[in-house]
Amino acid sequence: MTAAAVTVGNVSFEVMRGDITRVKADAIVNAANSSLLGGGGVDGAIHRAGGRAILDDCIRIRSRQGGCPPGEAVITTGGKLPASHVIHTVGPVWNGGTQGEAEVLRRCYRSVLALAAEHGVRSIAFPNIGTGIYGFPKELAAICAWEEVTAFVRRHAEEAGTLRQVLFVCYDEENFRLYAQEAQKRRSS
Repeated sequence: MTAAAVTVGNVSFEVMRGDITRVKADAIVNAANSSLLGGGGVDGAIHRAGGRAILDDCIRIRSRQGGCPPGEAVITTGGKLPASHVIHTVGPVWNGGTQGEAEVLRRCYRSVLALAAEHGVRSIAFPNIGTGIYGFPKELAAICAWEEVTAFVRRHAEEAGTLRQVLFVCYDEENFRLYAQEAQKRRSS
């Protein structure tokens, strides 16, 4: 299921419901844990679908820098996925909103997009970072995602000019509805 697209500058945005491991894009984003060794939810699904090459890259990154802290991102191969790359980012664990969780989530998007620009990514697919086991409120997560990605596109129109398509891939109906509502707000403005 797909919601209508929105265009910001020369970048098209699309909200879709589905399985991110099946999305054909230059890069998909993994809502990873700090260990980078796979886990549950989207993280486990990406590692299973992508195969050993993703884990091998993550192990090399861990040996070099010791994992990935919340708000940061690293890039690996896409392995057996239809995406060439996986950009792993670690979202915040929700603790009531009093420990800077929203800013950490926003940093996730900025870190991912900086890596995407550095690697010439033309199309990127995001899951609903932090809204699973980490418990980030879904409505606030959708707002943070849309605000950060559209701000990045506007701010870096010239230097990040390779990015042409952003997909928000929602696994569940509630996230799909919330991300589609955010798309509608941008279509109206």
